[in-house]
Amino acid sequence: MNNTAWWIIIFILILLILAAGEIYRETHTFRVRKYKVKTKKNIGIQNCVKVIFLSDLHNCVYGNKNDKLYKAIQAEMPDMILIGGDMLVAKEGSSVQEALEFVKKLPHICQVYYTNGNHEQRMKENTDIYGDTYERYKAKLENCGVCFLENKAENIEKNGMKFSIYGLDSSVNRKFKKADVTEKTVEEKIGKKGKDYSILMAHNPAYMDAYKKWGADLILSGHLHGGLVRCPGIGAVVTPQGFLFPKYSGEMRREGEQTIVVSRGLGSHTINIRLFNMPEVIAIEVCVR
Repeated sequence: MNNTAWWIIIFILILLILAAGEIYRETHTFRVRKYKVKTKKNIGIQNCVKVIFLSDLHNCVYGNKNDKLYKAIQAEMPDMILIGGDMLVAKEGSSVQEALEFVKKLPHICQVYYTNGNHEQRMKENTDIYGDTYERYKAKLENCGVCFLENKAENIEKNGMKFSIYGLDSSVNRKFKKADVTEKTVEEKIGKKGKDYSILMAHNPAYMDAYKKWGADLILSGHLHGGLVRCPGIGAVVTPQGFLFPKYSGEMRREGEQTIVVSRGLGSHTINIRLFNMPEVIAIEVCVR
């Protein structure tokens, strides 16, 4: 083997070592990503409302009992916390304790609204496997003040601004393939959109066209964990579900009068790989134009 070949091998090994180090770093820390959204609704109100959006924790723990994560959220001084699902892992024998211990503390900061991801939905629907684990998990969180939005809405007022928060469950989710989800599907589940500023939490961004046609002002999704690997200027290369180059994977987009925010999530499971794809807490300021 000539010298050039050896240098190529050494270079590849260095890249692999650096990539492994970066993957380790990104699977053991998180950041707070901040967005600002402006709306023409609530005209005459001068205030802004701070929304924290959490998704896809998958029982991951940052610090002792997630104290690092809790303090980072607390430091943002949010007006409401929205949870987009998959805080736990639906797997035979796995515990919900990590998710439970973390989420039940959040109402000490502000009101918390929670909609199911595919993992909560799987536990809820498959009682022959999981028994009443989901119902006990939900009941304990409700006793702590968490409001579950399972195909329903909550109308609230914060800082003089009126909001309708909708939670669409993940019963339409299909592993490794897309279900037939349309605007009508969304409307049948959660009804028609109201006149106030509407926030739709819908876990899977694969059905974004249906969410947009339904008419939400702000759409919040997760599910794809930002992809396993992201490339600057391109986004997610491949998702944990095996889809290549998804349109929506971990960003904020403004499309007409609608805003789409897809979280890269806070954890992972099964395939514990993240590269150029830091876990994140989403902090959104909603302000009147």
